Amino acid sequence: MLFSDMPLAPNTRVALRVEYHGGAFNGWQAQTKLDVPTVQEALEAGLSKIAAAPVKTSCAGRTDTGVHASGQIVHFDDPVGRSLKSWVFGTNSETPDSISIHWAGDVASDFHARFSATSRRYRYIICNTPTKPAQLTGLVSPYKRPLDAELMNQAAQILVGENDFSAFRAASCQSSTPWRNMTSLSVRRRGDFVWVDLEANAFLHHMVRNIVGSLLLVGAGLRDAVWLSDVFHGKDRTVAGDTAASAGLYLVGVKYPREFNIPFVAEAPAFMALSI
Repeated sequence: MLFSDMPLAPNTRVALRVEYHGGAFNGWQAQTKLDVPTVQEALEAGLSKIAAAPVKTSCAGRTDTGVHASGQIVHFDDPVGRSLKSWVFGTNSETPDSISIHWAGDVASDFHARFSATSRRYRYIICNTPTKPAQLTGLVSPYKRPLDAELMNQAAQILVGENDFSAFRAASCQSSTPWRNMTSLSVRRRGDFVWVDLEANAFLHHMVRNIVGSLLLVGAGLRDAVWLSDVFHGKDRTVAGDTAASAGLYLVGVKYPREFNIPFVAEAPAFMALSI
């Protein structure tokens, strides 16, 4: 599932793993009525050049303005029959440096990047230093107050399981239900950085950033675990913490049923290997 030179049959469904720096874009979703750059439009433009024909994509998770991805999964139907190698290297030569395809694979015709997914994993990265990290601007969320990551982790466990997440749902959320199944949530410190890792079957609009905004108050000692529990069970977004900045948020992995043969590797952003 990588770089085969063999041409695919026309109309074969192709899956991609895509990495992008969200700071350059007004979110994932194409906005044809607005003159703003989006990841979807830039990726589709590159794919369409390789196909010499229009290509339309679907993704696993529609990220917001400024949100990044190291493990976004995308699918499209190959209109002409190019090779997987062409879809990876050819498209990468036709997209901005802020977008990179890591692999491509042919998948079953009933595979859907969004609707076939069983869970998504996000990572939120906080730089917990008294001064702002100039070289990581737009890649992490700075927070000056000292944070107790273990206290944040303990308090966060109340959010694990299938629950009503109305307390962390944006007013603009269009989902028909506030119920989501949070399969794991952990907070850990790595040097000056605090990582919040969340995995769920799906997420409400701004759900991750709203959860992080409340956990920051707990970690800074401004609120306690009882407060977080009361906020969560009270289902009132107006009493929770502020929405955390978009810059620290990454879609790092998406899981699918085994039969689709989609690799799951929840990778940290590449810069983290240099910053710890």
